[in-house]
Amino acid sequence: MGHREDLLEGAKRCLLAKGFLRTTARDIVKESGTNLASIGYHYGSKDALLAQAYVEMVEGMSDAFEGGGELRGEPGSLERFTDVWANIIGTMREPGSMWRLSLEIVAMGDQLPEVREHLARAQREGARGILPLFLGGHEADVTDEQVDTAGYFYLTMMMGLMAQWTFDPEHAPEAEQLTAGLRRVIEAAGGK
Repeated sequence: MGHREDLLEGAKRCLLAKGFLRTTARDIVKESGTNLASIGYHYGSKDALLAQAYVEMVEGMSDAFEGGGELRGEPGSLERFTDVWANIIGTMREPGSMWRLSLEIVAMGDQLPEVREHLARAQREGARGILPLFLGGHEADVTDEQVDTAGYFYLTMMMGLMAQWTFDPEHAPEAEQLTAGLRRVIEAAGGK
C-alpha cells in the first residue's frame, strides 16, 4: 500500500478508537506509519481525510445490510422491510459500532463546513444506495425523485434508530416492531 491508502486505513482505525473530534493528525500518522506532510499532500487536511475514511466505512456496511444476500420476500414487501432493518439493527448492536461515530459527526454539523458539505453529498448517495435493498433493482436506475422520497424516508428512519440504539439500546425497537408500526401507519392511511 502507498501512503494514501495507509493514511485512509489508519484514519478508519483512529475514528473507531477515538472518534472524529479527538483524532489528531499525529494519531493518524502514528497509526498509519506515514508522515504529517502526507495528509496535506493526499487529502488536503486531516478533516477531509477523516471524512473520506468515514464515508468508506459507511459504504462498507452495505454487505452487512444485505445479510449475505438472504433477504426474504419480494422487493417492496413487509418481509423484505423486516429483514433489511434486522440486518441494519444487527450492525448497531456490535461493540464499537460505527453508528456512535455517526452521531458524533451529525452533532458536529456546523463546526466543520468542509466536512459537512462532503458528508451531505455522501448522504444523498447513501439514500440512492439503500433503495435497492428495500425495493429491488439497481442503484444506477434509482431516480432523483425516488432518492428525494423513499431514499430519505429510509435514511431518516436509520438516523432515528442510530440515536435510539446509542442512547437506550435496552428499549430500542427491533425490526419486527418497526414492521408492525409500518402496518399501523398503512392501515391508518387507508391502505392494506
